[in-house]
Amino acid sequence: MPLLDTPVRLGIQLQPQHAPYPAFRDAVMRLEEMGVDVLFNWDHFFPLSGDPEGLHFESWTMLAAWAEQTERVEFGALVNCNSYRNPDLQADMARTIDHISAQGGTGRFIFGTGAGWFERDYDEYGYEFGTPGSRLRDLEQGLARIEKRWEKLNPAPTRRIPVMIGGKGEQKTLRLVARHADIWHSFVGPDELPHKLSVIEKWAETEQRPTDGLIISNELKDRDEEFADALYDGGVRLYTLGFQGPDWDYSIIERWLRWRDGKNA
Repeated sequence: MPLLDTPVRLGIQLQPQHAPYPAFRDAVMRLEEMGVDVLFNWDHFFPLSGDPEGLHFESWTMLAAWAEQTERVEFGALVNCNSYRNPDLQADMARTIDHISAQGGTGRFIFGTGAGWFERDYDEYGYEFGTPGSRLRDLEQGLARIEKRWEKLNPAPTRRIPVMIGGKGEQKTLRLVARHADIWHSFVGPDELPHKLSVIEKWAETEQRPTDGLIISNELKDRDEEFADALYDGGVRLYTLGFQGPDWDYSIIERWLRWRDGKNA
């Protein structure tokens, strides 16, 4: 732990704001053709930057469209908010999108999830915001229900749907990573990574769940190749890049694809 003998992958987070939907459809097609490995959106109801009343689209319905539109890339939310939906419903939605994306083979959906944090989403859509602690407790209970529901659904998912958990809190979040996650996503720097990984390993011993297959994920936005190299040395193998439209600069993607390919050569 972490899993080091896996290729470097590049995930692009299409921020679902400030662009009409056809622009996202075109961007998805172009990014898959360019060779990115994973496509993400986020699970909010309002823009997180720019005009707070600007254009914005819902995450899961967009992901279902991507499942049908794409052929190769994996995809998911970075990350889903556990608070908005019944956990068993989340499991069923994930299973259905998994099947839509399988197209005769194995599904490509990644179940990225978290406890939620953007209070406006809760207030305007009528969800109880609670506290960080209560939202994490809900996530803990939700993940257990989701995994149980996946075992009951007919038809079952086409594969063991990978679970991605974001965050770095040592007492609760990283324990959930050790208990449930296939991918751990964070924004922590290279200097902080060894300690956080040691915390995950400690929790893994408590949970009696091996983490030798855990993929470490981190963000590239506003970072350079030297920083990415340091993250790589620390065990990161999935790199995500926030990508803001509608005037997407695809030269940034080409730059990071070259860096990825150099690491995998």
